[in-house]
Amino acid sequence: MKNNPGWFHIDHIEEIDSPALVVFPDRVKENIQTAIQMMGNVDRLRPHIKTHKSPDVVQLMLDAGITRFKCATIAEAEMLGMKGAPDVLLAYQPAGPKLKRFAELIKKYPGTNYSCLTDTMAVATEQSAIFAANGWRITVYIDLNVGMNRTGIAPGPPAIELYEYCASLKGIIPVGLHAYDGHIHDVDFIKRTADCDAAFAPVIEMKKALIKKGLPEPVIIAGGSHSFPIHCKRPGIECSPGTFIYWDKGNSDFCPEQNFLPAALLVTRIVSLPNENLICTDLGHKSVAAEKELTRRVYFLNAPELEAVSQSEEHLVLKASKNHSYKTGDILYGIPVHICPTVALYENVITVENGRVTGEWPTIARNRKILV
Repeated sequence: MKNNPGWFHIDHIEEIDSPALVVFPDRVKENIQTAIQMMGNVDRLRPHIKTHKSPDVVQLMLDAGITRFKCATIAEAEMLGMKGAPDVLLAYQPAGPKLKRFAELIKKYPGTNYSCLTDTMAVATEQSAIFAANGWRITVYIDLNVGMNRTGIAPGPPAIELYEYCASLKGIIPVGLHAYDGHIHDVDFIKRTADCDAAFAPVIEMKKALIKKGLPEPVIIAGGSHSFPIHCKRPGIECSPGTFIYWDKGNSDFCPEQNFLPAALLVTRIVSLPNENLICTDLGHKSVAAEKELTRRVYFLNAPELEAVSQSEEHLVLKASKNHSYKTGDILYGIPVHICPTVALYENVITVENGRVTGEWPTIARNRKILV
């Protein structure tokens, strides 16, 4: 972890109820600048806002000159429209009710240029019909499966055929390719780079094939946090990291080559001492992302020796030495291993500057719906 000793100290911590998620705006701003410096060109940076889901953070990005954004939900897309974000990609293939909501969103926020993904002719046809009925031609990106095996179509002839089909429709216009390689996260940067290059090579070949067919050069949006330092060096490629904004223990471990700072912490209290070597905190499943195995959910900066032994909805039990000095009421400061789903558990985050609580930021896009 790249930290200064005591950077997380909070004055009057006894006034903060727990569990709580605390954010340090100065560190958030530094992470934004680090991402811009890594890109070298703010116009190629398209941050994913799934991590913070916060209009206050979006404003910090806008203030830094960022104009392109990426999101995963209609609520996140709406939050960006509410903030007047100029360019927003819904990195999802909207169909059915979600497509109707997306159309309503486009109507409600005409100052934002919205786009979305597509990976099948059937959905592209549905998207075209909805958009054309409103007199629009909305930009779409072909979602490519480069190994994540989650969504998308493999780059190659069928994907090229889909791109050409989209170009023939009235309501949509294909402008680029979207390639997310979240399955690549080897801690060895040389191997990660090799794996990333191998996954990306078919995307480049597809781009060349589209140009050869006389189509306009497609925009390519590639990668996430783990592959960000690789893709950011490719000329003309837009990058969409998300976790960088708050960072976390998981990415600090997997991506030591990146100089982002942990900017969000969990504050938890010891609420019970069930026996001589067990301590119980109020950091349950409802307070920290619990998708990873028990010992890989939170790292305590001021108590790294504590080992998680059990967790329930409202409690996290930790093992300490028999002669420990912990007592009920003691504060533990923890960095989540996975910050993104942890943020989604909190309606608001508490902001701390120069060791003092300065306010709260609402996490409004954690909701499935804001207005639309």
